[in-house]
Amino acid sequence: MTDMAEKKQLDKAVRDFIWNIVEIHSQLEEIHKGWAQMLGVTEPQWLILMAIDELDDGRGVSGIAVANKLRIHPAFVTNQTKKLETMDFLAREPSPDDARFVQMSLTQKARGEITKLSTKRQAINLTMFDGLDETSLDYLNKRLALIAKNSRLAAQKLSIGIL
Repeated sequence: MTDMAEKKQLDKAVRDFIWNIVEIHSQLEEIHKGWAQMLGVTEPQWLILMAIDELDDGRGVSGIAVANKLRIHPAFVTNQTKKLETMDFLAREPSPDDARFVQMSLTQKARGEITKLSTKRQAINLTMFDGLDETSLDYLNKRLALIAKNSRLAAQKLSIGIL
């Protein structure tokens, strides 16, 4: 096979991969919207709750950590977490290390509501990942993490005009 034919095949494979990611992203948004509706929150608020649940090691989570996890602006996190606090889904406390910062954690109400959804979430996950075992998912996650890292580098190169 010629070098040109190999490049065309690789280009097609990359384009197919990107369109698959676009499709997956779209479907995940729909799923997140569904979970959010069940809790009576918006999709971004649902993602914030999930990020806090994921990141909290028992001492609360900073808004910066949530913003970094979700790749969104910290001011948006602050705005939305204040709303979630008024809905009794979040507790916001000054950081013991620096009172200028807030540590957030899920309330008992939020944990209870998320627990109520756990059976449905497990069923959705089984449907989404049907045909993949733990080893396959681990392999896939490692490759996706590498692609995510390389994508950030490519985006940086594009933004500064070196591509």
